[in-house]
Amino acid sequence: MLVGLAGIVVAAAVGFAVFEPVQVLPRVRVAPGFGVVDQSGAAYTSEDGRGNVTVYAFAPTTCGDQCAAFHDTMRSVRRRVVAEVDLGGAGFRMITVALDTAEPAALAAAAAASGADGEVWRWVGADQQVLGDVVGSGFRVFFDASDPAAVAFDPVFVIVDGAGVVRGEYRYASLVAEADRLTRHISLLGDELRHSTGAASFLYEAAHVFMCYP
Repeated sequence: MLVGLAGIVVAAAVGFAVFEPVQVLPRVRVAPGFGVVDQSGAAYTSEDGRGNVTVYAFAPTTCGDQCAAFHDTMRSVRRRVVAEVDLGGAGFRMITVALDTAEPAALAAAAAASGADGEVWRWVGADQQVLGDVVGSGFRVFFDASDPAAVAFDPVFVIVDGAGVVRGEYRYASLVAEADRLTRHISLLGDELRHSTGAASFLYEAAHVFMCYP
């Protein structure tokens, strides 16, 4: 009887892993703690993001046409998530980390040019030592600001949940448009957040165990 029960459990586990009745975003690692300044000159810390799903992007303020598609993606994600995604009571934030300045005036100019409203979407900055620790070591995003007029960087997006855990890293182009992929993955995170209590929470934890990732 025990053998038969074990077989049923194994078959159920295999079926879950194969058919993936739900998908979840992986829990990659804890996001770095930080303190920076935003486009209005106000302090902004990682604790301010608690309880919010946050999309992080990393770019210099002066990258011009090179960043046009990057900012288009952020605008599209902001519009679509606010209109289409139920995060189960969690807030939604977007942060572009400036790689070349901590001057509020420069951050405000970049925010205005990209469409960041200072509420849902902010630009933030810090000195190079802090950026090295937070962006380079913490978020593991490459950048080189040794020449402020020509900052080298990887166009990366990162999703962090309200508990401060990295849930998605988007470093490479795919066949799916970045805005589509980010919006869909934020929606998956919203599904998990809405089912974080009660019987359904066990289903979502099982999805983590069996790595049912998109």
